[in-house]
Amino acid sequence: MHNTNNTTTPVNESTQMAQAQTLTAQQLTRVLGAAAESRYPVRNRAILLMQHLSGMRVGEVAALLYGDVVAADGIIKAEVRLTAAQTKGNNSRTVLLPERLRAELAHYVAQHPNKRANSPLFYTERRVGFSADTLTHIINGLYKRAGLDGCSSHSGRRSFITKLAEQGVSARVLQQLAGHANLSTTQRYIDIKPSMLRSAVELV
Repeated sequence: MHNTNNTTTPVNESTQMAQAQTLTAQQLTRVLGAAAESRYPVRNRAILLMQHLSGMRVGEVAALLYGDVVAADGIIKAEVRLTAAQTKGNNSRTVLLPERLRAELAHYVAQHPNKRANSPLFYTERRVGFSADTLTHIINGLYKRAGLDGCSSHSGRRSFITKLAEQGVSARVLQQLAGHANLSTTQRYIDIKPSMLRSAVELV
């Protein structure tokens, strides 16, 4: 089963990403507002921002352990090193956490302290880790509560890639940040917006 998934991952994931709506800053604020009204507001806000601010896949977020993100001295790490077992395609990769995201995670960890490095970073009310499917359900529910049609658990990752592309970040850099084996996969995830076209022609 794993071998079959590995051979089809690029096509399947890019198709799912293409179907997921990217969010504007205003729409992200709306879904964060929905998270604030949910039963676990701090946790759900952190989960959403893990995708929007680092581009992580939902399965990667679900697989995160406390020790992956929090150093022994309690400081949030600037880089998260994912093992092959935690990622798609069985390829390990490093995820960079921007300062804004580290601040959000520090707030989450302060509210949900955990002394065991091998415990899930995000967990259910039963204090067990999420599967990719259960976390997808949580995320999709937040978008629905915010009234954002067309958004899914792929929207955060796709929004992350598109936002950086709008800022002029090269496709090669985006490829590394997204953890894609092929540049063509990254390029398919970028949502080309009118503003990007206008910015391009103004460079002539």
